[in-house]
Amino acid sequence: MNQPDAPEPDHYFTARPASAEERRTVAVRLAGRDVEVEVASGVFSPGRVDLGTQVLLREAPQPPATGDLLDLGCGWGPLALTMALESPDATVWAVDVNERALGLVRRNAARLGLGNVRACLPDEVPADVTFAAVWSNPPIRVGKEVLHGMLRTWLARLAPAADDDAAGGAWLVVQRNLGADSLARWVDAELGAPLGVTVARAASAKGYRVLRVTR
Repeated sequence: MNQPDAPEPDHYFTARPASAEERRTVAVRLAGRDVEVEVASGVFSPGRVDLGTQVLLREAPQPPATGDLLDLGCGWGPLALTMALESPDATVWAVDVNERALGLVRRNAARLGLGNVRACLPDEVPADVTFAAVWSNPPIRVGKEVLHGMLRTWLARLAPAADDDAAGGAWLVVQRNLGADSLARWVDAELGAPLGVTVARAASAKGYRVLRVTR
């Protein structure tokens, strides 16, 4: 029986984690490549690609080749780095409130020779940028009010997807027992008409749902 990921030892969704940084290098597989990245305490999943992110990386199609792409709640960067590797002509925005996480993303992008990654705080993303695709393992443990505010803000910046666009939209991975189905219902009820979005379950694996939201 699948067990949920263990709670993080520090508040990874705060601006400046209290724990010592303790950076180290680990080997991971991203975009079909074996690479080394820097991780640290005080960020989400400090030491591996967590199970939910693995599910999203396996189930989401290759991201759009061009345009602006968003990793919302990037942590040390597995989603952003994968998008940048797979779509070198796109601009990948890695967004997080955790400044330690953003520093790791910058170092990891430099380590992998990725000049198309922009790691920044939410307010640092230019207001006129819209996203061809959003990938996110959202921080469910911040609570519904904060989570819903995040999704309301960033899903409003989705670019409309063409009928034959299989890769566009927002791809969200959420544990089933942490409210994936209720979150899908909330997106449909609260954001569907105001933002012109639809939500569908794209996949289900290892106790997780992958939701796709399109405009």
